[in-house]
Amino acid sequence: MKLLDMLRPKRRQARPYDPAVEARPGDAATAGLAFDRVALTRGALPIFADFSLVLTEPRIGLVGDNGSGKSTLLRLANGLVAPDGGGVSVNGRDTVRDRKQLHDEIGFVFQNPDHQIIFPTVGEEIAFGLTERGVAPGEAQRRAEALLAAHGCAGWAGRAVHELSEGQKQLVCILAVIAPEPAIILLDEPFASLDLPMRLSLSARLAALPQQIVMASHDLDLIAGFDRIVWLERGRIAADGPPAEILPRYRAHAEARGRALLTERAP
Repeated sequence: MKLLDMLRPKRRQARPYDPAVEARPGDAATAGLAFDRVALTRGALPIFADFSLVLTEPRIGLVGDNGSGKSTLLRLANGLVAPDGGGVSVNGRDTVRDRKQLHDEIGFVFQNPDHQIIFPTVGEEIAFGLTERGVAPGEAQRRAEALLAAHGCAGWAGRAVHELSEGQKQLVCILAVIAPEPAIILLDEPFASLDLPMRLSLSARLAALPQQIVMASHDLDLIAGFDRIVWLERGRIAADGPPAEILPRYRAHAEARGRALLTERAP
């Protein structure tokens, strides 16, 4: 099976992307993610200015060069960063006003699992999100073990996290995020340091999930089977639409930029 086939959502029917029928950003009834005239500045550097976008498709990929705003966009959606102006909502919840309830709607997988894992054992890491949502510790542990078993990791609950490979750690991070069953999962270059077999394995696991997934990635093959691609450049939308339309354009841009960099560095 080809990678792009593995990445197609198995449990949800995607509707074709049509900007003409997208909900208005900021509408409280909007499903998915809505960025309404967002402004954000870090130091003297403007990241976003009057930025609006609505994301409702089951599988959405974010592409763009380093510094284009992909990671910041995900952090805005997760409430880790608050906008200076405008608003961000997740399934109608404002990421600032409703921040305490935001974890019911959204989960976030970091690029580096060591930036996410906080507990010494696998079982504790996965159970934590459940106990934070009011599940009794014993029941949380039981659910964590059941989730591990369902993903081929029976017996992992007592394993020390520091003994795991990078790919195994990333799997633990993904399972910890999906354990509380959020509606949306955000991923920021989650497979950047993994070898191909582990990337294929984790991609297949993600493809089978019912949640909406928004993933920033430099690996264009990884997101070729998604429903929609948003290309960001310097905090603005350079292009937005189906992968077959957007990815070749972005690839051509990246190749041209690579040639320009080689020319600049030539003696």
